[in-house]
Amino acid sequence: MTLPILYSLRHCPFAMRARLAIFKSQKAVELRDVKLTNKPASMLKASPKGTVPILVVSASQIIDESLDVMLWSLGESDPDNLLLSSIVELSDLLTFIDIYDREFKPCIERYKCAKRYHETNLEACRNDCEVYIQDLERRLSKHAFIMGEYESLADIAILPFIRQFAKVERQWYVQSSYNNVKRWLNNYLQSALFNKVMAQYPIWEEGSEPIIFCGS
Repeated sequence: MTLPILYSLRHCPFAMRARLAIFKSQKAVELRDVKLTNKPASMLKASPKGTVPILVVSASQIIDESLDVMLWSLGESDPDNLLLSSIVELSDLLTFIDIYDREFKPCIERYKCAKRYHETNLEACRNDCEVYIQDLERRLSKHAFIMGEYESLADIAILPFIRQFAKVERQWYVQSSYNNVKRWLNNYLQSALFNKVMAQYPIWEEGSEPIIFCGS
């Protein structure tokens, strides 16, 4: 049987959340880690926009948006009920994720740039991010996960972005009062799940031995 092919990049947050969902779904894919400075011809043929993740399900089905990869994976198999079927509406999960994708992610990019280039607006950029971190802190003060007592698509969809936020000013973050966010993030970062999803694989080239990636 031919497996779907996932073009990925280890530290890209969008590729990371796609791998998280695939791992959680227990679906098997052929993983192809790539360098964006040397994109394989087969990857560009599948999706000319050339960004990861790209999931080649078949010749006629190419998925090149991370959230769509997540939804496809969990639509195929969702043993942990991350879509919270019969608990909340899928639209509620997608609305939450959309806010973090459209609003929070650009704030993180500005925050990272301010730190990297020693700009004078670092604190202002951090404050912009904190609006969303404060929302998470409120939610996580009431229950173990973002949408309630059960883990959901929302948790693993924004996890890579919260990880990015925590790394910009590490010492500031560690000393911050966001204890519930820190608990939630640490639980993921210290988990076997995260270690497996973040395992390092050789860069794929034409003719490479297939690498099978799946949850268990």
